[in-house]
Amino acid sequence: MESVLASRAAWDRVASQTGSYGGLQGTFFNTISGANTMTKDNDEVIDTLNDLLESCRDGEYGFNSAAEHTQTADLKTMLARHAQECRTAGQELQALIRQLGGEPDEGGTVAGALHRGWVSVRGTLTGHSDVAMLDECERGEDTAVARYRKALKQNLPPAIRSVVERQAEGAQRNHDQVKAMRDALKAKS
Repeated sequence: MESVLASRAAWDRVASQTGSYGGLQGTFFNTISGANTMTKDNDEVIDTLNDLLESCRDGEYGFNSAAEHTQTADLKTMLARHAQECRTAGQELQALIRQLGGEPDEGGTVAGALHRGWVSVRGTLTGHSDVAMLDECERGEDTAVARYRKALKQNLPPAIRSVVERQAEGAQRNHDQVKAMRDALKAKS
């Protein structure tokens, strides 16, 4: 029963900040079995948000790494801006996770670490060309966009869904901008 009350308190915090329980209050808090469902659903939402948080961290690290290895000032600025956007999105997800009574996971994913390693190896082999760095950034954003699409298939409360949708649109914009920049650089060479 204590975890049920903790879950209720977490949803009350979300509602106080968003103005809505996302239609969940009556569904989950009116009966004990509903409260148990809430705990299970709450854990699933936290897991989904933690998965996206890891993706944000991977993006932040990947964009920062690519920015360090690019040669063009405009490109460095764009990549640093995308890294900051990923950081801000991650902070927003951390806040939601805590509001739901969860604990944000630490670090990024193993795949993200391998990708960052590949960025370094590829950069060394290609002389850290801007096109190679953008190729790797696009690959990273492909993964981020896929993770957001997967998250949006989950049954998320409306207030959280709107945050995830907004962040998914940001990941898609980052992907599209990186791809357009890479294609423009390839066309010049």
